[in-house]
Amino acid sequence: MPQLHVRLHHVAATLAVLASLTLATGCHKKTVAPPPGSMGPTIETTGPAPTATLTAEPLAIELGQSVALNWRTTNATSVTIDGLGPVVPNGTQMVAPANSTNFHLVAKNDNGTTEANVRVTVRVAAPPAPMGDNSGATGNAAADAIFHQNVQDAFFDYDSYELRPDAQTAAAAAAAYLNQHPEIRVLVAGYSDERGSAEYNLALGENRANAARTALISAGVTANRIRIVSYGKEKQFCTESSESCWQQNRRAQFSIDR
Repeated sequence: MPQLHVRLHHVAATLAVLASLTLATGCHKKTVAPPPGSMGPTIETTGPAPTATLTAEPLAIELGQSVALNWRTTNATSVTIDGLGPVVPNGTQMVAPANSTNFHLVAKNDNGTTEANVRVTVRVAAPPAPMGDNSGATGNAAADAIFHQNVQDAFFDYDSYELRPDAQTAAAAAAAYLNQHPEIRVLVAGYSDERGSAEYNLALGENRANAARTALISAGVTANRIRIVSYGKEKQFCTESSESCWQQNRRAQFSIDR
């Protein structure tokens, strides 16, 4: 009987231990899975890049006149215009450029940069006809005739201001004559045919005049003796709508600058 009592006591102790272990396991808190958004790298979202427009009214002016620059931007944290510096995101400002100018706007934010441009053409008026008696006018006419015998106009291809071989020859001959007569100052006028907008052709005429001016300077004529002006399609040498007529209008014309 004593041995049976010992065994029963041992079994009871074992059952007590197992019960305590079961209770401990059942009361243990379950691990909660982290929310899906807390795992992995964070994907940053970016906002829109800025937008910008820049206009001018009018696009072509005479020297000394003013033009209204008008700009509009969105989402920009900084806005600058070459020649004006930092400006407000939206505004209008009057400017009076001394020569043809390409106005350049840059709008920025943390998400990008946007640019806008507008070109304003400044026309330089031809000097007025000299006043004086008829003998002076006759003398000027004779001088002009001699000048044009030795200095021929340079002609260009359609929509181009690159000097063709015949235009290069004309510019070289003009430079040779001008180098022999250092007292003569020359006006180079750029023209275009009737096709295209007035603003575009004013810019094209200016580029043609500048191309001829550059050729003269490269051939030894000092830069301060040369002045340029653009007439675009305003003054046509020929008014027929034909290629032969348009070719006459695509030129850089040399004349004495008085």
